[in-house]
Amino acid sequence: MEPLQTRYQKTIAQELQTKLGIKNPMAIPAITKIVVNMGVKDAVADKKNIERAAAAMTQITGQKPKIVKARKSIATFKLREGDQIGVTVTLRGKRMYAFLEKVIDIVLPRIKDFRGISRTSFDGRGNYALGFPEFSVFPEIDQSGVERAQGMEIIIVTSAKDNAQGLALLEALGVKFTKEA
Repeated sequence: MEPLQTRYQKTIAQELQTKLGIKNPMAIPAITKIVVNMGVKDAVADKKNIERAAAAMTQITGQKPKIVKARKSIATFKLREGDQIGVTVTLRGKRMYAFLEKVIDIVLPRIKDFRGISRTSFDGRGNYALGFPEFSVFPEIDQSGVERAQGMEIIIVTSAKDNAQGLALLEALGVKFTKEA
């Protein structure tokens, strides 16, 4: 089977153009980037948690993550400005399509009782946010090496004008959504 990027360029783009009634081929919705984000629990208490999260993120995405620092101090969380609190990766091009294909074909079906992802997680401009309660659903992660469950968020940024175009794009790419609106 051919890669998702090739399939999009050869067939999916033309199908979307006719389905959405778009005349200009440059206006066809496409995925521009995927942002993978992980806020690390207890990062302030133990600095090794950030290193573990960065190593896991590197395994999952195939790209070294950027360490995110706190922008302001919050006394109730014992958080100071500049403390390391998370990791993030921005994927584009071939890595982006390969990651999306892995999420669609391998990761989502591995989730227990998976019937599709919610249709309501669009932001109004065709971008989609998907959260995982723990990153151990990815096949690269060794279950025995995971000390604590850590959540992660995936944001799929598209060039769609609205949620309907974003939904049509993701469905054409093979993302399974729930039946109810």
